Amino acid sequence: MVARGEIARFWSLESLHMVSADGGTESSALVDDNGSEEDFSYEDLCQANPRYLQPGGEQLAINELIGDGSVVWAEALWDHVTMDDQELGFKAGDVIQVLEASNKDWWWGRNEDKEAWFPASFVRGYIRQCRKHTGMFTVAQLATIFGNIEDIYKFQRKFLKDLEKQYNKEEPHLSEIGSCFLQHQEGFAIYSEYCNNHPGACLELAQLMKQGKYRHFFEACRLLQQMIDIAIDGFLLTPVQKICKYPLQLAELLKYTTQEHSDYNNIKAAYEAMKNVACLINERKRKLESIDKIARWQVSIVGWEGLDILDRSSELIHSGELTKITKQGKSQQRTFFLFDHQLVSCKKDLLRRDMLYYKGRMDMDEMELVDLEDGRDKDWNLSVKNAFKLVSKSSDEVHLFCAKKQEDKARWLQACADERRRVQEDREMGMEISENQKKLAMLNAQKAGQGKSKGYSGCPMAPPHQGLHPLHQRHVTVPTSVPQQQVFALAEPKRKPSLFWHTFNKLTPFRK
Repeated sequence: MVARGEIARFWSLESLHMVSADGGTESSALVDDNGSEEDFSYEDLCQANPRYLQPGGEQLAINELIGDGSVVWAEALWDHVTMDDQELGFKAGDVIQVLEASNKDWWWGRNEDKEAWFPASFVRGYIRQCRKHTGMFTVAQLATIFGNIEDIYKFQRKFLKDLEKQYNKEEPHLSEIGSCFLQHQEGFAIYSEYCNNHPGACLELAQLMKQGKYRHFFEACRLLQQMIDIAIDGFLLTPVQKICKYPLQLAELLKYTTQEHSDYNNIKAAYEAMKNVACLINERKRKLESIDKIARWQVSIVGWEGLDILDRSSELIHSGELTKITKQGKSQQRTFFLFDHQLVSCKKDLLRRDMLYYKGRMDMDEMELVDLEDGRDKDWNLSVKNAFKLVSKSSDEVHLFCAKKQEDKARWLQACADERRRVQEDREMGMEISENQKKLAMLNAQKAGQGKSKGYSGCPMAPPHQGLHPLHQRHVTVPTSVPQQQVFALAEPKRKPSLFWHTFNKLTPFRK
């Protein structure tokens, strides 16, 4: 039971670490009169005042800022070991507050509780001005970089508080933390938005880091808050890592918990619950990647009518050619695209086979699939082969389709069954894509398609579906030996490459 006590104690420390990493805004960092933090580099001052570019400009800038009442910090580049009480000793990486810099060689500063002289050549200046706004970031940039990390911080503080209540400090092996995870399992869903936003945050940071002032800014923030030597993108990865580690940690705790323990059943239930949370996040990530491609597909279709495809659908399940037959026996060759909730019909251009024209759609929620045997259909009095019907549940609407080959028909039947199953799974998982995300996907697709003639090359095939297990059977399996930076990618369900999207990406737009 000692091992379980050590693991229970680890939970408390781990969650505390998460609060520290995700919520550094509550550290002892300096703030301005309005409660905000402002950091900028020497390069920023030079842009504002060319005098600082002259010899001795850094010293001039620091003195003027100190005289203006601003707080100026410097980072030690090398160790400074001294036996002189009048000199300030420090190690490389230490942060020193600069109090006076009138001498170009020796500055007066404070390190911890001591004030003394130190060699100016041993440090580089980081300038922290607490009363002026630098205008380095737009609201949109901050939203992209940090996402909903403040919401995660608030949630995690509450979770930590409740977790500590369940932790038995005197006898750790008697701790009962399973109920805490079950109580908060719905709240963990907020990590989905953050994980989906994370790739965009990395791209935005990569662009900013090309400029020295941003590199200095983020490094200054790290030093001032005395955080470990990890770049900001590493800290922003922490929430992604944590949500994927929970199932692994609960599995480890369950291994050291006997079935007779009062917390066993709750730990087991918590393990399943957190696997489902990770599965939901991974599915949402995959769906978001899918809707961008679907939006681009819709933009390529000529004469699209009605609501956007993303209004109800988020995934292409199957596509291919079928012959649609009317009750009068008239046949129409069409290309069909089966999405969740709807089946879209398109017609190829007679001369330009790379172009598709919109011809309509069917609501799969209202349809029932009927398999037909080869021969004469009694209802329509027609001879059919490789055929099936979609029959409306609420009206007399009926659609008859014929495939070229028996194996093509089999794929369509399976695809229709997959579509119904996936709709049900999404409903059980609470899978939803926000309206803002849908609108953004359509907006990006429309911008990308401007100035290009609409067209679509080839008859694409949708990716084969790796069916999700029922909720109580889903597992997120991650080797414990894998570096944590890879955990999120490994936890994502694997799918085979899609011929549909491969063809789409290789499409060469027709130019007039």
